Amino acid sequence: MSNGVSFDFTGTSVLVTGGTSGIGHATAAAFAKAGATVTVTGTRTSATDYETDLVGMQFRQLEMRDADAVDALASSLGTLDILVNNAGANFPDGLDEWSPEGFAASLAMNVEGAQRLTVRCHDALASSTMAGGASVVNMISMMSFRATTIVPGYSSSKAALLALTRNLALHWVNDGIRVNAVAPGLIDTPMTAPMKPFAEMLDGELAKQAMRRMGTPEEVAAAVLFLSSEASSFTTGTALAVDGGYLAL
Repeated sequence: MSNGVSFDFTGTSVLVTGGTSGIGHATAAAFAKAGATVTVTGTRTSATDYETDLVGMQFRQLEMRDADAVDALASSLGTLDILVNNAGANFPDGLDEWSPEGFAASLAMNVEGAQRLTVRCHDALASSTMAGGASVVNMISMMSFRATTIVPGYSSSKAALLALTRNLALHWVNDGIRVNAVAPGLIDTPMTAPMKPFAEMLDGELAKQAMRRMGTPEEVAAAVLFLSSEASSFTTGTALAVDGGYLAL
């Protein structure tokens, strides 16, 4: 028995920041498979610098903390139907996020760049004729809802991105642009790979959720595609948790 859902994004243009690995790459690949024209960003010089398969996607180098680069990318887009703000990282530049410098760097990387890019893309998104309206999907985190003593800058930036999601949804509701967020739980990606060799650490994290397993990037990507589709045309300003029951415990 199969109950899979398929989406058709033929003729749409999609921008996925940080689309070269993990959740971002799975999301970009899912959009491309559904017929969309997909642009991904990454910090390296070219698509060939990545091990992931970026064939069929347009690649743009982008450092989210480079305001001029963000502005240049936004101004080059023309019409844009879907923006996925996925780029982000913890411990920026290897800094301790409890230090003022590390905290500020995390905010700049994970929320300020996304805010700047999104606002700069307003006109491109507003010109979309996609059924259900143009869509912005922000990638947040379980740390948007619960505290952490390890990466407080990352946690604060993701909480801020959730607040930005709700504010933009209200601000742009009459512009034909929906703004939502996806909140992944513990997902099997390069970001979480360092904990795998440490069974006690991994088991401790898995014990915090009902399903007791790591999610896959593809499971998160499916939520992004749903929130970007006509099927969610009455949905804006919300955060969809893909967390294996983390928030339920």
